[in-house]
Amino acid sequence: MDALRDFLKEVEEHSQGNFLGLLHLLIGRRIKKADGTILSSGLTWRALAALLKKVHCNTDRVRELGLDPDKLAPRDRQRFWYSAIAQAGVGSEKATKAGDKMAEALRKLGYIVG
Repeated sequence: MDALRDFLKEVEEHSQGNFLGLLHLLIGRRIKKADGTILSSGLTWRALAALLKKVHCNTDRVRELGLDPDKLAPRDRQRFWYSAIAQAGVGSEKATKAGDKMAEALRKLGYIVG
């Protein structure tokens, strides 16, 4: 998880405006470093929610998903992120296209996305 935490901090600025794509990749695709080190083989929603809580991801990022952060669980950050992921439509065609776009941005940073 530490490698994923470092990954999220590194790609944070590159994922601005494409948070749905980042969520899609973290849940449904394999992400490796250029040297072949596997960062993720796909996370469960619960594991991703815990990771976003751990890295103190800005809750305003849910606005990119069309969600109002004030309407999600304000006191429990893991529940907040789980609810946001559940409502984001990470399995939709829109998310797949956003994921492809995010994967291309990550390739430029030296990551291999399956």
